[in-house]
Amino acid sequence: MSYVESNLMPNETVRAQANLHWKVYVPGMLFALLGLALAWVSLTVCGFVLVVASISLLAAHIRVVCTELAVTNRRIVAKFGFLRRTTIELLHAKVESLRVEQSITGRIFNFGSIAIHGTGGATTPIPNIANPLAFRTRALTIIEESSNEARFSKPAWQA
Repeated sequence: MSYVESNLMPNETVRAQANLHWKVYVPGMLFALLGLALAWVSLTVCGFVLVVASISLLAAHIRVVCTELAVTNRRIVAKFGFLRRTTIELLHAKVESLRVEQSITGRIFNFGSIAIHGTGGATTPIPNIANPLAFRTRALTIIEESSNEARFSKPAWQA
């Protein structure tokens, strides 16, 4: 069970999730290709480079598995880190903006960083998110819907 699912409040549902982009695997894949190319030169060097490639790919996979970014009907939840975990949980009412930063390659391959700005000056960047513009649009739509529901619903004492 994921961190987000295991920490849902009563009557809270996950409405949108973001994943890391496949680019986190690129360094490991490049090392693997280099290692295979070096097989013609020296098997010892080839083996060393393939070990480095395996470690790099494993680290990337752990990063992908250990990073979660979700929007529920009440809050935004982000969790990243394996040995040292960082979590951010921000109620919709406390979210000021979601900023997307993309480099040229990020625009070409559709990845970027999402920075969540909360009240009180808190900013949390989450790098290498796949399709960050679509996630930002979906998240802001969910936040707007929840604020409209809160605005037009009757308080419990009036029901």
